[in-house]
Amino acid sequence: MPIGPQPPGRRGTVEEPYSPLNLRLVLAAAGLVICTVLSIFLFRAGWTVPGWLLAAWAVAAVADMVVIQLRRRARRRAEGGKDHSLFE
Repeated sequence: MPIGPQPPGRRGTVEEPYSPLNLRLVLAAAGLVICTVLSIFLFRAGWTVPGWLLAAWAVAAVADMVVIQLRRRARRRAEGGKDHSLFE
């Protein structure tokens, strides 16, 4: 990878890097899906304690997704309404 200026079309600089909120949202959504599916499998297999632990982790992923969306909206307002989002 060459060392030099940032490629054209990329947002962010060394002093002000671009926010990784979109990646964090994708990872939280993936965690929600994985924890929910594994929780269902564990409940059906009769393993209730690990199932509840994964269900709680899925709820934490939902809470994280809500916080991420609030931060993305705040960033959009701070940038003057520019829409750089991936999903909206």
